[in-house]
Amino acid sequence: MAEIEIKHQYAHPEVLVDTQWVQDHLADDSLRIVEVDYDPVANYELGHIPGSVLIQWKADINDPITRNILSRHVFEALLQRIGVNNDSILALYGDFNNWFAAFAFWVFKYYGFNDVRLINGGRKKWLQEDRPITKEVQDHVNGNYTVDKEPDKNIRAYLDTVRNTLGTKSLVDVRSPKEFTGEITAPPEYPTEHAQRGGHIPGATNIPWSQAVNDNDGTFKSVAELRTLYESKGITPDKEIITYCRIGERSSHTWFVLKYLLGYPDVKNYDGSWTEWGNLIANPIEK
Repeated sequence: MAEIEIKHQYAHPEVLVDTQWVQDHLADDSLRIVEVDYDPVANYELGHIPGSVLIQWKADINDPITRNILSRHVFEALLQRIGVNNDSILALYGDFNNWFAAFAFWVFKYYGFNDVRLINGGRKKWLQEDRPITKEVQDHVNGNYTVDKEPDKNIRAYLDTVRNTLGTKSLVDVRSPKEFTGEITAPPEYPTEHAQRGGHIPGATNIPWSQAVNDNDGTFKSVAELRTLYESKGITPDKEIITYCRIGERSSHTWFVLKYLLGYPDVKNYDGSWTEWGNLIANPIEK
């Protein structure tokens, strides 16, 4: 009961579902459960929620040529391939406490998908609770999903926007403290993926993404805890907020917290993040 009460304090509780709700709706034809992984071999292929389909973060929702998110045309094709219609409900979950599931959520909202949700606690909580898993890969009839809206550019920040507005917007660097100070240039999970320089964007505030979740099961903290976390660092709802990390996935997790759980009206994710900012010649940084 306590979990339900906490959940309904969120600004948009409809975008977050718990593991029991998912298990209760496994047979619902209108629901498509999607696991979003960085490493499907170590995760999805070892066992996944029955009926769920796989989206690979790197292969499926990024353009390998342009270093960009997938195009509108490819986005439509992806959702059709996994059996999604315009009236489908999408429930996303994945590894690393929903890092990549949150990134997929952000991309889906960028293209205007109507009903997409995160499974609170992700893969970690589902396995902890010993809920059913399978190695079977279920085939779905192709869906008829089409993008019927223009991309929502209000939730995305680009390099020029960040560079031209330094000092006027609140930048939240969600990386680890050692990445923020420049002591290391990549998180421990990806030690070989570096930027040329360590440090952070001038004026940014460091609030690691992981502080928004409970250590024991990866679920989001309560509204009171989240408000204290961000407001104590000056990240308040009256400001224009831009989140960033290294490649945009951890910052999409914080973007989700600020926009959907706390209801901040103006939050953008800078998915170019430190791999773009830290590699540009003559771009200002702080350590």
